[in-house]
Amino acid sequence: MLWFLISLLIIGLVAGFVARAVVPGPDPMGIGGTILLGIVGSFIGGFLGYLLFGNDFEDGGFQAAGFIGSIIGAIIALLVYRAVTSRRGSGAGGVTRGI
Repeated sequence: MLWFLISLLIIGLVAGFVARAVVPGPDPMGIGGTILLGIVGSFIGGFLGYLLFGNDFEDGGFQAAGFIGSIIGAIIALLVYRAVTSRRGSGAGGVTRGI
């Protein structure tokens, strides 16, 4: 169990870093956000692998992915994160009001 958590943190850090490097644009998050991005991406990649390939039915859909699946999932999670935060930060539909 301890080895799983340590490897999840390391793969999460690397996958989050690669996802942030591949997707252009600024990402104001620290190392904790990068690790969390990679961990979420790992589970997204595991779920997509479960849906696409049907492997590991006994483990269920909620499982960690390998390295490549973690990177793909982290890229998807980063794009969703940007879409959500850009809408929330734009205010009233992107219309700025003057004084």
